[in-house]
Order: sequence, then C-alpha cells, then structure tokens
Amino acid sequence: MDNRILYVRLPCNPIFPIGVIYLADHVHKQFPAVEQRLFDLGTVPPLDYASALDTCIDEFKPSLLVFSWRDIQIYAPVGGRGGNPLQHTFEFYYARNLLVKLRGAIGLLRVAQGYYGELWRNLGLIKRGMKRARRYNPAVRAVVGGGAVSVFYEQLGRSLPKGTIVSVGEGEALLEKLLRDKDFLDERCYVVGETTARDRMIHEVPTPIEKTACDYSYIETIWSEFDYYLQAQDFYVGVQTKRGCPHNCCYCIYTVIEGKQVRINPAEEVVAEMRQLYDRGMRNFWFTDAQLIPARKYIDDVAELLQKVLDAGMSDIHWAAYIRADNLTPALCDLMVKTGMNYFEIGITSGSQELVRKMRMGYNLRTVLENCRDLKAAGFNDVVSVNYSFNVIDERPETIRQTIAYHRELERIFGADKVEPAIFFIGLQPHTHLETYAFAQNILKPGYDPMNITPWTVRKLLWNPEPLGSLFGEVCLQAWQQNPNDFGREVMAILEQRLGRAELETALTAPISPAKPLALSTSS
Repeated sequence: MDNRILYVRLPCNPIFPIGVIYLADHVHKQFPAVEQRLFDLGTVPPLDYASALDTCIDEFKPSLLVFSWRDIQIYAPVGGRGGNPLQHTFEFYYARNLLVKLRGAIGLLRVAQGYYGELWRNLGLIKRGMKRARRYNPAVRAVVGGGAVSVFYEQLGRSLPKGTIVSVGEGEALLEKLLRDKDFLDERCYVVGETTARDRMIHEVPTPIEKTACDYSYIETIWSEFDYYLQAQDFYVGVQTKRGCPHNCCYCIYTVIEGKQVRINPAEEVVAEMRQLYDRGMRNFWFTDAQLIPARKYIDDVAELLQKVLDAGMSDIHWAAYIRADNLTPALCDLMVKTGMNYFEIGITSGSQELVRKMRMGYNLRTVLENCRDLKAAGFNDVVSVNYSFNVIDERPETIRQTIAYHRELERIFGADKVEPAIFFIGLQPHTHLETYAFAQNILKPGYDPMNITPWTVRKLLWNPEPLGSLFGEVCLQAWQQNPNDFGREVMAILEQRLGRAELETALTAPISPAKPLALSTSS
C-alpha cells in the first residue's frame, strides 16, 4: 500500500505551524513519492472542527495520521482560556474582598472548563480521525507529538487510543523509520498499550538531523491554508536557525526536549528559506530557536546569518527572537539593527545576580547591561520585553529591591516606554530542575499528576510559595485594579513603592554565602 501521510495540527492560537511544516518538508526530501497533506485546525472555526476533519480524511484517505498538539499548559502572564488565568487564580487565593474572591472562583471554573474541554476535544479529534481513516485503511497508524505531548507524554498515554505512537521532541527520525518499516522504538517514543515510556526518556539525546531550507514551493501544494498566515502585515512567520539549548535554567523544559547539543542550521539554508517567504510578501520573521544566541561561541554563527540576510537584499524586513543579551558584541548589535530587529525578549527572570545563579541560568547581569548599552548605541529604538518570574527560589525583600533597580537601569538605557516588564509566575513543568527542587522541599510528591488543575494542585504548580506568596498576590491584585492595561509596569511601581529600590551594584554582585530567606509582612 502506498504511504499517504496526513498531518493534523490540532486547534491552537494562530501561530505559524513550523513543526509540522518542517516534518513534511523532511519527509518529502527523503521520500519524494510519498503523498502528504497538511491540515491546520488552527484556521478552522471551532464548530467545524469535526466535520472539516472528516471531509479532509474522506478526500485524502491517509495511511498515517500525524497529530501535532502544541498547547496544554494554562498558566500565562496575560489573557488565556476564559480570560486571564493568573488573575483568576490570584483573586481566588489572595483577595480579601469576598466578592472579588467569588469572581476569581467563577473565573477559575471557566478556566478549568476550557482546559478540560480542550483536552477532551483534542483527544476526541484524535480518536475520531483514527476511526474515520480506518474506513479506507484498516491498518492506519497514528503518531501524536508536539510541544504539549513532549511535556506530558507520560500522562497523555493513559487517554490515547491503543496503538498510538507517542513522540517526544523531534519527529523526523521516527517518521523515517516508520516509512522504511524499521524498528523505531529506539527513538524517543512509545506505543500506547504495547510498550511503556522508558524512564527519563525525555532526557535522551535527540537524533541529529541535517537541516536544509524548507521547500515552500512544495509546502504550498500540500497545505491549502498557507496563504492564511501571509495576509496580515503584522504577523511573524517562524524560521528556525538552530536546535538545542546548552543551559540548565531551573524551570525551563526547552533544554530537555531539544537536548543540550546545539545544532546549527547552515546560514545559507536559513536565508534561502527566508527568501522564499520574502518573495511571497512576508516581511516579519520570528527566529524560533530556544535562544538565538545561546552562548558566546555562537556569536559568529549569528553574525554570519545576519550578514547573509543583508547580502540577500532583504533590507526591508523586521525580525524578533528570544535573545541571551549577555552574548552580544558591538559588531553584532550593529548587524541586528541593520537587519531590522524590532523586538526581542530577554528572559532574565530576576534582576538579582544571586538568584540568577541559584536558578542555574548562567547569566552575568552586568554584561547584559553593558551589551544593552551597545545595542542602544547601535541605534536600536524599538521594544524590549523583559521576563521576570518573581518568587522562584529564595526570593526575599532585598532581591526584589535589586530586581527593581535592575529594571530601572534597563529603562534608563532604552527608555521607560520601550521596556515592557512581563510578570510571570512559573507554571511548574515536569522533568525540570524546579520539579526536583519541589520534591526536595516536600512541596510536591513523586507520582503527582501535572495535568490536574484542582484548586489544591494549582496552588503548588503555579509557583508562588510563602512567605512572599501573599505579598505578590496582594501586589498583583492591586496592579490589576489600578492599571490592568499596563500590568507589568504597575507591578514594578507598586513593589518599588512598598519595598524601595536597592543600589544597582548590589543587584550585580552575588554573595558567596547567600543570605537566609526572610519572612515578610504583607501589610502596606
């Protein structure tokens, strides 16, 4: 029987589906004769999910279904399912006004309804798709992968149909072996009801894949919704320049899923891919790497890429990325501005060097400031988003004051209107150092269900422990009440008003013997 692969991107926010695009592109290059189709439910109205999936399967009659599941985690610093999950949670746990607490409870019920509703809906679509496809190919197989699956692969296996192949991380090598009818169980996967996930399987090293420019002339022949993502002038299309992250940030899952070995895509291939999108009218690009410049040893690779972008004549583009700003040079800053970088995110988490070290982030905050000054001197006048995750490990009043001092210095460099503080409270992820820390501190017990969002579980998974948890809850509630449209800046202002601001130098210096965490009154 001829292989016919249908990629089904399960419903999520309208984000360019780079994962399944790269999978289909790789399979086409290895198996040109294989028929493929990409079906993106992110472009379909919710009431039409089931009927649209049925129609696609009836037309294409796949022998292999590949489901891409991007999102499960609900925690976010901004709006999400049924509103703002963080706000609802904080209202429920920390509000003193009973009406506000009730509003939070109702909001959380809506969040839970949306969360479990989406979970059951996606599981239902997978089961429906397999049942429908068996009308035409009784031996049809299904692979389920994507970001959500890679994080919750152990839990999802309990609900997926028997025989489903659960794929963790990258799927190219797995699909190759499936199509060659070879044993594939040495890849990061397992078969529901037949095998079990190996212990710490997610920590295994991914199979390295040689990456070449995606062939968008082919992709648009198998994906009828391609133009959907090219219509909006402010939409960013994903392009990947590397895989892997060498760092050990305590709360991050990227380094686990992608592996610590950084695998660079050749600059000429990345530019060739961008050029295809550019020729189709796209001018906004998002480099989808875990970090665009994960370490100083990769500075030259990024410089080569940006120089080739210039040489290709794509002078009117804009691009954005997550960037470790401690890995910049004046020459690279100049290239970044010349090539059109108009937004970037820094995930420093804390403005206290002591806490940055405790969270294993590998940042030198003094170097970050020096490099930001170089970037400003090179002419960067656009937006910087700075991610702060308060109260992760050993937060105390002094480290909060240090973070405020650090943030004010970033504002002094770029301009207060250009620096957007994104206030996160970590949603604890399985397989991370923070989870191990939670076990050691008896906050969680091994065997807990990370997909369970009952109130007593959410309070542990949405990381905001005492003695400072109530303070942050109170501050955030005040910020939402006073200035909900500029929540991050309002939080920083309230914290500074209550606790003051440290000298910048104390933020940049980590003591050899860190101070013992202190209790703090939440009274204003």
